[in-house]
Amino acid sequence: MDEIIAKIDDSEILCQIDKIVPFHGYLSTGAFIGLQMLKIARELLDIKEGDRVFVTCETLNCLPDPFQILCGCTVGNKGLKVLDYDKMAVTINKGAEPGQDHVKGVRIFLDPAKTAQYPVFHAWYMNERKVPHEEAISELIKAGDNVYTWKFVDVPVPIKAKKDVRICTDCGESFVSKDGSAICKGCSENL
Repeated sequence: MDEIIAKIDDSEILCQIDKIVPFHGYLSTGAFIGLQMLKIARELLDIKEGDRVFVTCETLNCLPDPFQILCGCTVGNKGLKVLDYDKMAVTINKGAEPGQDHVKGVRIFLDPAKTAQYPVFHAWYMNERKVPHEEAISELIKAGDNVYTWKFVDVPVPIKAKKDVRICTDCGESFVSKDGSAICKGCSENL
């Protein structure tokens, strides 16, 4: 992996990789894709250091990790949503200003029509054969933004409703009732 890192001449990307590796465990191709998608979104949406960012990842595999470590987007702070569609795609937007009900976002996906121009990486992406991360990332470095397609999207801003906290009539534990139910989801699924 050191020879791959040596090919990167962007000090900001190198610093970001240094943060991602301990969090993710190693520099995976999927995490590197997330890093490149974040770079594209920062440019397209004029995201500055410290801006509140919201991300919807369309896979659980590796892609969400750069957004967690570099943007502080987590499931717990509602900055990260994961839709397990098994797609290498993300939608990214900045936080809304008070009173806004929609914000501009960008959906970015790894485009197989474009990855075909990079045969080794395409073989990794389409799972045609076993390709080491070092080889796949090396081609991603060469490709830069050329393997991604993006479009601007209108992202609705959810209205933060007051939590309806209740005591479950079955188990006696407190829970947030989203539909007025008196039974928590855990108990209702076990009925």
